[in-house]
Amino acid sequence: MAKLTKDSFIESLKEMSLLEIKELVDAMKEEFGVDPSSVAVAAPVAAEEAASGPKTVTVTLVNAGAGKINVIKLIKEITGLGLGESKAIADNGGAIKENIPVAEAEELKAKFVEAGAEVEVK
Repeated sequence: MAKLTKDSFIESLKEMSLLEIKELVDAMKEEFGVDPSSVAVAAPVAAEEAASGPKTVTVTLVNAGAGKINVIKLIKEITGLGLGESKAIADNGGAIKENIPVAEAEELKAKFVEAGAEVEVK
């Protein structure tokens, strides 16, 4: 039996009535355990989500830079941590805020860059 190509399959569909196509979809559900119509709907949604990027990100301090004192103050203000914990993040780097909206992360990044720090948003 010759392999059915995508084009010949589509041509065959054009010749079918709606009832015949519905029966074909039902048979595919039964044979493969997958609803072909749900796959066709889910694919554009998944592609749209991938194109729009992540909805939440993490802001991580890479380097406190020359203005380390200002960076420590900023970490303390944003996170609510104590002075010692804020200094530890400034010294060693690490996550400042996790799972936040992208817009908020960009605002935080701008504040840290202004203070002389290097941060990354992932």
